[in-house]
Parts: sequence; C-alpha cells; structure tokens
Amino acid sequence: MIPRYTRPEMASIWEPQTRFNIWFEIEAHAADALADLGVIPKDAAKTIWAKAKDAVFNVARIDEIERETKHDVIAFLTHLAEIVGPEARFVHQGMTSSDVLDTCLNVQLTRAADILLKDLDKLLAALKTRAFEHKMTPTIGRSHGIHAEPVTFGLKMAYAYAEFSRAKERLIAARKDIATCAISGAVGTFAQIDPRVEEHVAKAMGLTPEPISTQVIPRDRHAMYFATLGVIASSMERLAIEIRHMQRTEVLEAEEFFSEGQKGSSAMPHKRNPVLTENVTGLARMVRAYVTPALENVALWHERDISHSSAERMFGPDATVTLDFALNRLAGVIEKLLVYPANMQKNLDRLGGLVHSQRVLIALTQKGASREDSYKMVQRNAMPVWRGEGDFQTLLKQDADVKKYLTDDEIAEKFDLGYHLKHVDTIFKRVFGAS
Repeated sequence: MIPRYTRPEMASIWEPQTRFNIWFEIEAHAADALADLGVIPKDAAKTIWAKAKDAVFNVARIDEIERETKHDVIAFLTHLAEIVGPEARFVHQGMTSSDVLDTCLNVQLTRAADILLKDLDKLLAALKTRAFEHKMTPTIGRSHGIHAEPVTFGLKMAYAYAEFSRAKERLIAARKDIATCAISGAVGTFAQIDPRVEEHVAKAMGLTPEPISTQVIPRDRHAMYFATLGVIASSMERLAIEIRHMQRTEVLEAEEFFSEGQKGSSAMPHKRNPVLTENVTGLARMVRAYVTPALENVALWHERDISHSSAERMFGPDATVTLDFALNRLAGVIEKLLVYPANMQKNLDRLGGLVHSQRVLIALTQKGASREDSYKMVQRNAMPVWRGEGDFQTLLKQDADVKKYLTDDEIAEKFDLGYHLKHVDTIFKRVFGAS
C-alpha cells in the first residue's frame, strides 16, 4: 500500500492495530465457548474480555517480542498476557496459529468485499445516470478501431453497466465463499478443541464454519476471491481504454473533466490528457498481477505449510486497497465525463455514409441480386469514398448495376440513421429492467 493510491477506510482494515483487535476477538470468543463447555473457568473468560476488550495493543511491543520469538502469534499472545495477567493461561487452549491467522484474514477479506461492493454500487449508479442521459445520442460503433455502424453513447454506458452488474454478482459470491472460520486445532482434527468452539466463534465473527480444514482454510477460496478482483480490474480497464480512445484529439467524442487550475503537461500548456483513465489502466494491471500468486497458494504441502503466508501478507492488502481506489476513481470519471454529441455526429458523417453499407447490401439481395454480386457493387462504390472521392449515396445512385435493383428513393431510405437505433429501448429494458 502506498498513500497515493490508498483510501482510509480500506487501509484501516489492514492496519496492525485492526489485525490485533481481530486476533483478540477470535481468542476471546473462543474462551467464551470453552468456558460454556466447562473447559476453562467462566471467570477467566470474563476477565479476558474485561482487561483487553478496550486495550490499544502496543504494536511496537509485539514487534519487539517477535524479534525474539520469530513467531507473530506467540508474540501477540505474550503481549496479551501482559495485559490480561494470570488468566491469560486459558487463552488459545487447543488452538493453533492458523486458527487465528486464517479466521482473521477471512474477516478482513469479508470487510474489504463490503467496501468494494459499495464502490461498485457507486460506479453502477454513475453508469446508469449517463446511460439514460445519452440513451439516444448517436455515435459511431467501431470494430478493429474502424468505423462500423451507428450505436449510441448510452449503449456504451449500458454495456459497462451490464458488465459491472455481473462483477457485483461475482463479488457477492466470492464474499460468501471467503467468509469461513476455522478453529480446528493442529492439522484440523479438533483433537484438542471441541467443534462447538468453532461454531461459536464463526457466529460471533459473522462467518460460517469451514466444513473441513487441514491446519489452514483451503486456499481455493482465496484464489477465487482474488481472481474475482482480477476480473473486475479487467472490466475497469476495458471501460478506461474506451474513454481514452474517445478522448484522442482526432476523435474527441468524450473527455475526462479538466478542472480549473489543472495542468496537463510540464512542457505543453495546451495539453488535456486522459490521466485518470490511464491511471486506472495501470492500477488494473497491478490487481491482476496478484491473481497468479493467489492461484499458486492453493497447492500447499500435506496439511499445511506457510509458503502462502508471505504472498498473502503482501497481496491481500495491496489488491483490495488498489481496487478500492481505482473503482472510486473510475466512478468519478464517469460522473464528470464531458460528452460531445456534436463531435460524435461529425465523426458519424466523416465517411460520407459508408456506415450504411450493410443496409444497401441487404436491400440488393432482397431485390434479387446474389450476395456475391451485391457485395461487389457496394464495395466498389465504397472504396472511392474511403479515398475522399465522392459521397457514397451519390455514387450508388450513379451506378447502373445498382439501379437495376434499387430506385433513388430506395437507396436514400437506406441512409436513415434512426433505423440503427430502433431497438435501443429493448436493449435498455434488458439491462436496466422495465423501469
């Protein structure tokens, strides 16, 4: 995590103090369950809560102990004993470090998912607003970066809305999948701790018991979680690149908001660059980069090893913090995006009507010309227009072979822009519902 791309709410989830607070809650809830089962005295469980519930754990002290013990959970338990006193001997009974570490990590990932879901809602709201605002604003659709047929800018926003709706559904599923708890002891057999302790801790922490763990919660859950974040990042990059292309000087159909006093270049005062969507593109690459180590963490030795641990300590915070920042940046871009319908229309008209070529092709076949002959007739009139040698409709009306099948009025009718937009309402109802 670096401050430049970090928002406080998400960052707080990964702060050491938050982590130690969660560790304490896991240990204290386990003590409550052990007390209810008669394994430890009930007064001891109460004392643990009373003395440490509102404690501000001394991170520097824990780090100092860990430098000697070379074990983070033992360092924490030693510091906790300094706070709780003699009753601390009843803490962590029958548990292993992974019970604390894995359950804590899943609490953190669950909380992170909740923030990311709010981020997605913000982006979806912005996309929906702009989609309806420009529902019937015509613009050119492109394939291979080349003019194809007309669409609307509202449809471009609707494409993104549908994609991020799917992203939200995937993240909800990933959140559910990751929200598990393991308090099963060494190698996951519950030999030293009753399964009812796990059930109690899971309920208290808003999780569900892991059906079967080894000494760790299975990492396929984490792999799916971070893969989901990676897919979201790819969807963000897709939208960001669309905006970057539309902001190119030769296109200029849409543009990032440029604030008063903003500078685009240290050398060229005229510049207005798509810096925000370029930033989103770069951050998306980083989020995707964390997917591979998450996938590789699935394969651990036997009941456990800690080859996953170092990687997770890095990409757990970084992936969630980075995606949180990028989602909010992208939502802001969409909310303030400058849209230029006049430039869209100018670009639509740029090729002298070539965007209607398919309608002419179909009309010729319907009047009896073979598809091969129809294609040749349309293409030979289209190619001069590419070279700037005339207007497509005019050339078609002057082509004797075309005139064998189509009248001037029939040709002109094929150049109606509205024809391409007749099903926009249907598409919007599919994406946004009847409302």
